[in-house]
Amino acid sequence: MLRIGCHLSSSKGFLAMAQTARSIGANTFQFFTRNPRGGAAKEWLQEDVDAMLEFFAANDIAKPLAHAPYTLNACAKEERTREFALETFADDLKRLRMIPGAMYNFHPGSHVQQGAQKGIELIADTLNRVLKEEYTTTVLLETMAGKGSEVGRNFEELRSILDKVELSHKMGVCLDTCHVWDAGYDIVEHLDQVLEQFDRIIGLERLRAIHLNDSMNPLGSHKDRHQKIGLGQIGRAGILGVINHPALRGLPFYLETPNELEGYGEEIAMLKREWTK
Repeated sequence: MLRIGCHLSSSKGFLAMAQTARSIGANTFQFFTRNPRGGAAKEWLQEDVDAMLEFFAANDIAKPLAHAPYTLNACAKEERTREFALETFADDLKRLRMIPGAMYNFHPGSHVQQGAQKGIELIADTLNRVLKEEYTTTVLLETMAGKGSEVGRNFEELRSILDKVELSHKMGVCLDTCHVWDAGYDIVEHLDQVLEQFDRIIGLERLRAIHLNDSMNPLGSHKDRHQKIGLGQIGRAGILGVINHPALRGLPFYLETPNELEGYGEEIAMLKREWTK
């Protein structure tokens, strides 16, 4: 079965998100743990989470992917920004205990002229301070496009972070198709080779989720501009190659295309039709 969903607003609660996902043909979804541009977090009610989990079981919906706010920068130059990242990360992981076996995705961050190696050290330090053996959440590093001073612009940087995390078995990777394309990985003409490189450097067993997006920009542009499926430089055929690749087809896919619910529903229906059973 193709596990495909999109990003939904958590403002109306967990059960409402699950019902919305079902209404547009999705069988999983992604949500922000709090305001993506701020720090405040709405209280999570256990009864709402339990109702969502019951709805999942009754409708064959996979557990959602939680996404950290964009303001979380674990390798920022300013100490206060790093403190916010640590506090937010720790609070989110505590909350996610309400969803056993959940996944939590975050952007590694921007080193802001400190250098990639310093950024990698700071990110790993935050992870070593927040990860706990008793937590069941898997934390995912997202592949980045490489704009500005982003850390995670290539597989080697992600591997360097993983190597410095003490509880590395709690970690995985989320591959964003727009990001890796913009970073210079040709997933259209050379997907096999890209995945072989990923496996050699990181290990395909670490790949736990995929953000499925077309890109407005050409290969290697380092700009990170998402586009609707089939309307960008990756193209429909390139995206279909990703969802049907033997090494990827069992993973959950999450659309982050510039769409409203109707558009997401149309993309989900199209991708389901094109998924090779």
